[in-house]
Amino acid sequence: MNKPLELHLDRTTKIPLSDQICIGITKAIESGVLAAGARLPSWVDLAVQLGVARGTVRAAYDKLSAAQLIVASRAAGTRVSERPILSAPADPAPEAGSFLETYLEMISGPAIFQMGVPAKETFPATLFARIRSHAVRAEASAPPLYPDPRGELELRREIAAYLAIARGIECSPSQVLVTGGFGSGLGLALRVLGLEGRKAWMEDPGFPFTRRGLELAGLSPVAIPVDSGGIDVDYGLRYASDAGLAVVTPGQQAPFGTTLSLSRRLRLLEWAALEGAWVIEDDYLSELQLTGRAAPALASVDRAGRVIHIGSFSKTISPALRLGFVLVPQRLASRFAEVAACLAPPPGPSVQLATAQFISEGHYLRHLRRTKRAYAAQRDGLLNYLQARASEIAVSTAGLAALLRFNDGVPDVSIARETLPFGLSPVPLSVWYASASSTQSGLLLGIATCPQQHLAKSCDRLLEIIDRFTLPAQRPPAV
Repeated sequence: MNKPLELHLDRTTKIPLSDQICIGITKAIESGVLAAGARLPSWVDLAVQLGVARGTVRAAYDKLSAAQLIVASRAAGTRVSERPILSAPADPAPEAGSFLETYLEMISGPAIFQMGVPAKETFPATLFARIRSHAVRAEASAPPLYPDPRGELELRREIAAYLAIARGIECSPSQVLVTGGFGSGLGLALRVLGLEGRKAWMEDPGFPFTRRGLELAGLSPVAIPVDSGGIDVDYGLRYASDAGLAVVTPGQQAPFGTTLSLSRRLRLLEWAALEGAWVIEDDYLSELQLTGRAAPALASVDRAGRVIHIGSFSKTISPALRLGFVLVPQRLASRFAEVAACLAPPPGPSVQLATAQFISEGHYLRHLRRTKRAYAAQRDGLLNYLQARASEIAVSTAGLAALLRFNDGVPDVSIARETLPFGLSPVPLSVWYASASSTQSGLLLGIATCPQQHLAKSCDRLLEIIDRFTLPAQRPPAV
């Protein structure tokens, strides 16, 4: 052994301790901390050293032996294999300034102020794990058949019922297709609609991943401004009335959180019906409306069958499920099912059946009620703290985020990157804009990932970093 072997176990994570030991020793071998021929402690001694059961260490050693990383014998003890160990080449870093770099930064975590993920504290994880374990066993014991490409009927029934109650949409399970999250649903819809080469309205600011998805699908996004009434439909009609698609977040606009006004909803649907265009409704955060009752879904007032409604469980249960759904007009249901069967199958049955049971037994609605109460308290605490200590910065709410606005020229991307080493992950506002002429600088602070116990320390650290990049004279007046 060239250097002391140090293993650090994290008992708060879901990774089994035996796997953590195995991973730690593997890294030590590959990095040269443990040289070929180095003797390891017996599994009894290491168990005492780490404060774990002997069987835990023995299981780790068995895995290392199976991987031919160590060799055990009665005479020589347990030693690192003499076989040369080659480290796997590291994944190349994404190109600086690339979309992938921005994407990985926005999904890294867990971190304070991270957007797009739910609070861990409010979710009944033990209950859901028990339901899911039953579903996994049922899936393993079922006949090995290909599942329905539209998704499990039980979940599609529950989604249709939920949409009728919570979003005001009258639909049947045959119109619902289960997907691998919003991105999968967007990809499925774009494949079916076949709008390559056409223009597509895109909110500005709007979700950058959606904008990039439209580009990858061969469409030309047209930046349509957003104001307090949502997307400016009249602007779209003036400058891109020949578009074949509009992608909107009418319930709570991403990122500002405003609701699309009724007059603009009707104008948008009228345009789609007259021009034969399509509207993709991203139901972003609508079921997590913290003030008042959520507005009905756009699809609920669509009489011409031009709206495709996409939702997911990423922000209410977990993005790790990769579970979402698409609600389509009845005449397109067969075409969507055909494309899903060949090109975009849903996640495995067990996660679908577990989610269906979670909804049917009433746990999902109870979870949403608890979550909204907790988020409202966290929002109020965050806003009050920031407004008291950052009186020179404009602070407002933006859906499930607090928005800090800066003057033009303040490098919000650089500020956001400076916070990462401190376990913070605010999102720069500027990356949501497509049009350079309208880009605004600011930071979006996720409310769900800012529990009260970390509030003061996290805000103080964030404000310290902001001060390095802004002078008092540069800050916009408080509102």
